[in-house]
This record gives sequence, structure tokens and C-alpha cells, in this order.
Amino acid sequence: MTHLTLQAVTRRFGAAHAVDSVDLNVPDGKLVCFLGPSGCGKTTLLRMIAGLETPTSGNIHFADRDITRVPANRRDFGMVFQSLALFPHLTVAENVAYPLRLRKTDKAAQGRRVAELLELIQLPHMANRPVTQLSGGQRQRVAIARAIASQPKLLLLDEPLSALDAKLREAMQVEIRLLQQRLGITTIMVTHDQREAMTMADEIVVMEKGRIAQVGKPLDIYRDPVSEFVADFIGLGNILPVTYDGAGGVSLPGGRRIAVAQAARVPESGSDIRLLIRPEDVCVKAASDTAGPNRLTGTVTFIRDVGASLEATIDCAGFTLTAATTPRETPGLALGMPVLAELPPHACKLIAARAAH
Repeated sequence: MTHLTLQAVTRRFGAAHAVDSVDLNVPDGKLVCFLGPSGCGKTTLLRMIAGLETPTSGNIHFADRDITRVPANRRDFGMVFQSLALFPHLTVAENVAYPLRLRKTDKAAQGRRVAELLELIQLPHMANRPVTQLSGGQRQRVAIARAIASQPKLLLLDEPLSALDAKLREAMQVEIRLLQQRLGITTIMVTHDQREAMTMADEIVVMEKGRIAQVGKPLDIYRDPVSEFVADFIGLGNILPVTYDGAGGVSLPGGRRIAVAQAARVPESGSDIRLLIRPEDVCVKAASDTAGPNRLTGTVTFIRDVGASLEATIDCAGFTLTAATTPRETPGLALGMPVLAELPPHACKLIAARAAH
């Protein structure tokens, strides 16, 4: 069953399309991430779902009901803003209870629900503390508890972790994901951080210039992007201009031919296409190894060593490749070293080139 459905949803500001004819189905109980660069329309789309913006055209249905023009306060959705928007003059418990007070829930029921939520977010000992005395991560948890206090049918998160430092942000990603799974609440989260989306989402909606570029499971989008934009936005990738030869291979810059396993996607020889291979799929071999198909000679020009992993830049005369490896796999790797870079055919993906602007 599909819980939330968007049909040709468009939002214009003057002549500019912030969101342009978006069709989307959000399934029950899943966490969906709207992912894309600043200005791609993801927050505007979330605000239309919340009822804080009205579509210029199109329809939004929730649980078989048209809510396109239903006011935000009658949608029964919970929302956590980027700023969190907690009330600084209230305690933790009073902040969490606020939506229950608005609904005129009786005091005893309020108390029970607040106690239950503070246990859920592991802050029962801070019920009477002013929110101004909490850490960033604690305030984040209080904002989520407040958003789910009235048991909303949909939870909307607008870049809720952007103000946190890197280590806390990663911890909160796991906390929010576990909480969402425990509650089984359908959740939509806006982020521009692809790592965050990959960590948290059941499904990612990649947005580009107000439109949906691709929808899918995180690994499917990472492994099989439909375009250069998606490939470039989701993780690190070697993206090279190539010419398809019509016989299961492509010519790289400089003319070297390599075989690819995914030729079916290319409509015709000479199409404007790119070759994508992820750094972890580039195999770095010693220069003394046997040369062969899909093995390119190169020189190591840069190494980023972060202990457990290595990232090497390899100059292949005409283009460069980034390879992700480990000290165990490539012992003794050093700057200036000649190497062979092997591109396994199964890992070479052909994608549509980015449209000219």
C-alpha cells in the first residue's frame, strides 16, 4: 500500500520552477531521503507535503485523501526543522508536551506520554531541565520527541543534523534510523549529504533542478546511476568521456579500448556517454604484472592515507583514476610508482552524460 502519493506536483516562484512536475509514491513505514544540492527543490517539496507551501499545480494524496490544500495543522504530520525550533523558555518535558497541550489532551495523559517519550529518547532524567542547557544531540532528540508526541502518521525532517559536528552527526543518524524502525513511522528526510542518505534511507529520491533524477534503494543508486549527475552526486566515482564502439567496448581518452559489461544501455555508437567506475572497483597491480585487457599503465601522483584505507590518484596519460585500496592489498604503494590499473568489465558502467547548460 502506498501511503503518500504526489502527482505532477509543481511549485513556481514567478517564472522559476522550484519543483517541476514531480510524481512520487512513498510507501508505508519506510524512511525516504530527498537528496540533492542546494537549490534543487527538495525542501520546497517537503514543505508542500507538510502544508507550509501550496503547489502551483498537481495533487498530493495521503491515505487515499486529497490533502493538496488542507492546512498544515489539519494534516496530522510531525515535523523537525533545521533550526529545531524548540522553545527556549520551556523545559524538556514542556517542549515535548506542547503539541499535546494544543490538542487539549488531559494532564494525566500528557504526563504519561511525555514520560514514555523521554524514556524512548533516553532523557528521562532531564525532564525538568531548560532546553538551553542541553547539548546539540540532546536538543535534537527532544525535537524528534516533540514531533512524534501526538503520534503523527508521517514524520518530516528538514536537514535536522546539519548543525551537528561530524562525530555526533553520525551517531544521530543511527539513533534516528533505529527510532524510526522501532516506531514504524513513515518518514521523509531532506539532506544534501549523500553519506547520510546512504546510511539512513530505505529509498533515496535524487533531485536535480526541481525534478526527480532517480529513485531507488541506496545501493541500487550507487551501483547503477542513470546519469552523470546522479553518479557524481552519490559517492566518489571515476567518470570518463568515452566513445562506444558498438561491439561491447569503449574508447577512453587517448584511444585505449576497454571492454564493458553493460553495453545494452547505450542506444547507438558514438552517443554522448560516460564511463563510471567506482574507486573501490579499480584494482591496483604492480607494474611488473602481466599486461592484459582492461589493464592500464599509470603512475601514482597522490596518496591519501587514512590508516585503514588508501586513496591513490593514478595518472594514465590522458586522464586520471582514483583507486581505493588498503595497505594490505597494495603494500609499499608510493608516490611516483608505476602501476597497472585494472578496470573489471562488470564494474564499468555506461551512463548518460550530463546535459549541457
